[in-house]
Amino acid sequence: MNKFSERLKELRAENNISQTELAKALKVVQRCVSGWENQGREPNYDVIIEIAKYFKVTTDYLLGLED
Repeated sequence: MNKFSERLKELRAENNISQTELAKALKVVQRCVSGWENQGREPNYDVIIEIAKYFKVTTDYLLGLED
């Protein structure tokens, strides 16, 4: 599992957000979120930025470049 997948799962758990809720907020289908978390897929840059905004973290944090 890559750092992005780990961080996304952690952020969802900490904020008590389901994959479905996050998918709706990002205007993607739930299986995209599942793929990012479980299959090592990564969203495009625009979606990474939207995820960072949603959770109020930096993109560097999401990508594992900073703690």
